[in-house]
Parts: sequence; C-alpha cells; structure tokens
Amino acid sequence: MNKRTFIYRMGMALIAAVLFTACQDKFLEEDFKAGYSGDAIIDDAGFRAAIAGLQTTFRNNDYSSVQGGLASLAVGTDIAVGGQIVGAYMSGFQDYKQLIPQDASAKFHWTWCYKIINLSNNIIQAANGPAVTLTTAQKALYIAEASFYRGYAYNFLSILFGGVPVLTAPVTAPKTDYVRATKAEVLRLIISDLKYASENLPDISKVASQGRINQAAALQLLAEAYLRAGKGDSAEIATKAIIGSNLFSLVKARYGINKDKPGDPFYDMFVYGNQRRSQGNTEAIWVVEQQYNVNGGGLPADNTGDQHRREWVPFYVNVSGMLVADSLGGRGIGRIRPTNWWVYQLYEPNDMRNSPYNLRRNYYYNNPANARYGQRVVLTGNLDTTQNAYAHNTKWYYSDPSDVLVTNTYKDRIMMRLAETYLLQAEAQLMQNKTDDAAISINEVRTRANVAGVSGAQVTLDFILDERARELTGEENRRLTLARTETLVARTKKYNPVAGPTIMDHNNLLPIPQSEIDLNKDAKLEQNPDYIK
Repeated sequence: MNKRTFIYRMGMALIAAVLFTACQDKFLEEDFKAGYSGDAIIDDAGFRAAIAGLQTTFRNNDYSSVQGGLASLAVGTDIAVGGQIVGAYMSGFQDYKQLIPQDASAKFHWTWCYKIINLSNNIIQAANGPAVTLTTAQKALYIAEASFYRGYAYNFLSILFGGVPVLTAPVTAPKTDYVRATKAEVLRLIISDLKYASENLPDISKVASQGRINQAAALQLLAEAYLRAGKGDSAEIATKAIIGSNLFSLVKARYGINKDKPGDPFYDMFVYGNQRRSQGNTEAIWVVEQQYNVNGGGLPADNTGDQHRREWVPFYVNVSGMLVADSLGGRGIGRIRPTNWWVYQLYEPNDMRNSPYNLRRNYYYNNPANARYGQRVVLTGNLDTTQNAYAHNTKWYYSDPSDVLVTNTYKDRIMMRLAETYLLQAEAQLMQNKTDDAAISINEVRTRANVAGVSGAQVTLDFILDERARELTGEENRRLTLARTETLVARTKKYNPVAGPTIMDHNNLLPIPQSEIDLNKDAKLEQNPDYIK
C-alpha cells in the first residue's frame, strides 16, 4: 500500500458502497472481487444504489466525522480559536508556524475529496458505458448527481489547496505521475460539472426522495464557483434563478414542533424535526439527513456520527455542579471557541440571531445536589472560558434520547439555505459595483433578523463577511469562505488574537500533503509556496 497514492487506494471504494447499500443482508457472505468496476453498474437499480453509496460516503466519512478535521475549518480564522486542542489536527491553526506539509487536517480533507471524486467518476463512466440500460432521462439524472458531488469536492479541494490534480475517470491501476492543474483549469471543470448538474437535476419539489440533490443546490454552488472565477454577472443569474423559482422563502414566522414554546423563527430552523423541507423549513435548499442507529443515517458501532455538537458546545460538565443536559446541547467538549470579536462585537443587541434561544451566553447550575443549584455560573480560577463555558450558538443542540452516552450527534445538517443565497447574490452584485442592489439582498436577511437595513454606501466585502458570520456561523466552513475571498489572512490578523500573530500570506492555502508528494515518484507534485518539508 505504501507504493500507491491515496487517489489509487480509493479506486474500488464505489463498489464497496454499492454492495453495502444494495445487499446489506448478504454483505458478510460476499466474496468481494477486486476486479469489479463501475462497468458492473448498468441498470436503474444499480445506479440508485451507487448514488446512495456516494451519499453515504459523503455523509458518514466527510469532514464532520473527525473532530480535528472539522475544527480546522473554523479554528484559526476570524471567528474561532481552539478550545480543547487535538495536536495532530489543530496545532497548525492555533500557531501557523506549525502548519507544515505533514499536517493531519490537510491530508484528511485531501483524502476525503478524492474519495468523493473517484466515486463520482465511477458513476459517470458507468452511465456512459456500452451495456447501460438507462433511459436518456435516467442517464442524465445520474450523471448530473455525480457531477454535482464531483464539483463540490473539486471546489472544496481547490479553495483549500489551489490547483490540484484533475481526474475525470476512475483510477483503476497504480498511478504515480500526478501533476497539478492550474486553479483556472480546476475552476473550468467545476463550472462545467455544475452547469450540467443545474440543467439536468430536478427542482426540489420533484426529487425522487428527500436528501437527493436538486437543481437549486447545483445553482448555489455554481454561483460560488462563478464568484471565484470573477464572473459576478453569472453568479447573480444563478442566485436569481433560485430566488425567482418561488420554491423557497426565508423563515419569518414560528413553525414546527416547538412553535408554541418559547423561541423565534431563526431558532425553529435548527430544531431537530424542523430542518427538512417536508418538516416545514421553507428555507432549506440542501439538507444532509442523519438518524441515530439507522443504516446510512449514523451507526455508533461504526463511529459514523457527526461531531458538530462536540466541537461547538463547550465542555460545561467540567464545571462542578453542572450535569449533561439536552437543553445545554448534550455532551460537548469545546474544541471550537468563538473569538471575542464574534462574541462581544459582531451582533447588535436586538438581532434575532443573538437571542438567548440562538446564542447562549449564560449557564446556571443544574445539579440539584449542588448548593448553588439554579444560580448563574461564575467561572473563577482555572475554570476559564477557553473550553468549559463560553458564548456559543445553539444550532447543534440535540441528542437522541436512546443515545445514553450522548457522544456524537445525529442531527440533520443544513448544507445550503436561502439566507446564504441572498448573501452570495450581494457578493455578486458588489463584484459588479451594484452596491444598492447588494444592500437590498443583504437587507432581506437583516430584516428577518430584526436589525436595521444598510445602504449601498455601507456595502463592502468585509460587511458581507460579517453578515455571513452573524447568519451562518456553525453552518458554513469559515476557512473556505475566507480562503475563497482571499481575506483569511487579513481577517485572522484583525480578529483572532491567538492565531493572528503567526498567520502569513501563504497560509491562505493549505500545504499539499507530503505523503502524496513522496509517493508520486514519476512526476513532480508541486508543493504550495513557502511550505517546507
């Protein structure tokens, strides 16, 4: 195995996913053949299983499944410092001098993306195979779904690493001569994939089942890719297609299972049981569905649960007199601690996103056996607020009552929603110097949040990034947003007192994993500038 790059090692992953999804009851009896390939997928049932396998790989093995990998997408940016530190994955984002080509998080993200790319390539190649029995419409649909995921993975990769090796066919034999494409070449592939997906995916009201990718999700990612390419006019067309479809609307009124309990519309969107379109969330464009102890939804035995709650919720049980409580988010361990800028300076007092339902600032002793039961927690001595208790958003509050260990979370993940569409549209309009239009787009989000609107004269990229932090912290991958807009270094220096002093210009990109460079013996896989082996 040490003579192969990771990209080849994932060559047969699709088949494992297909067999697991389509033949779960007989999986342990199968004599798995290494000779299988995407050519074995020829009919509609096979492609449905392949897509389900791709979705499972995306959901259960993505950046949310490893705590340090997930934390690296927020820690070391303008919004977060590290709470509980996992050295192998997070040390380079607390102190950028330690961000080296052997970084575990960089390799983790690289590995995951190429896994998704190879699975997608298998499906696309199979759909174009001579023995396929699909109708023209079925073929277009499956290629569109796989193209979306390939575009997503290449977008993720190229924002983090710049130009990367481009693979448009499955890797079926050892290959050790990869070379990096340019950023522009990767962007062309991303845009091509997402245009095809947006033209051939159904709208959200017509998807075959909840959770399947729809046209609006492809358009949203396409808008982001156009922004990266400097095509603000094309990005605006994509966002307007979503907004103008009238299939989505911002959540402005109470709804769902807790609508008669204290709360507000923003809070309702993140209540488990309210997050999906079928559950009343008119804002949701793409939701990754999870369900405790259900195949494909998260199995504790496979450690496939989501780590968002453990990352974002503080380790408040370290405070004497505090017990694990679902009302406090379950058992968090506090790996992601918001910066003081995010906690104390970002929100206006009357901002709905700053309400006690959406941003917890206070704790009260909840152990009845403690003498201070019911009193507000005041931290002193070594019980500081770096990890144990700090202000945080409540988007990841939830634990399944049958999960007695209260470890991972199996809460749905809202990957895209309409508020971000408006903010991407504002960015596209700003790129075209249409600042008054950009203000109108931003004010759609701000009005819902119960804060005053802004004028065109107030709209800057920094203002849009601030608004994204107010609206999307805990949802967006902040590192990707700032790296995409090339503002990571400046904003981290300005707002992050821990990582700011050490971040340098070259840290806008992550280092190419050294193991990939070392194993690529027949060609030179170039390292990003200023990263030393």
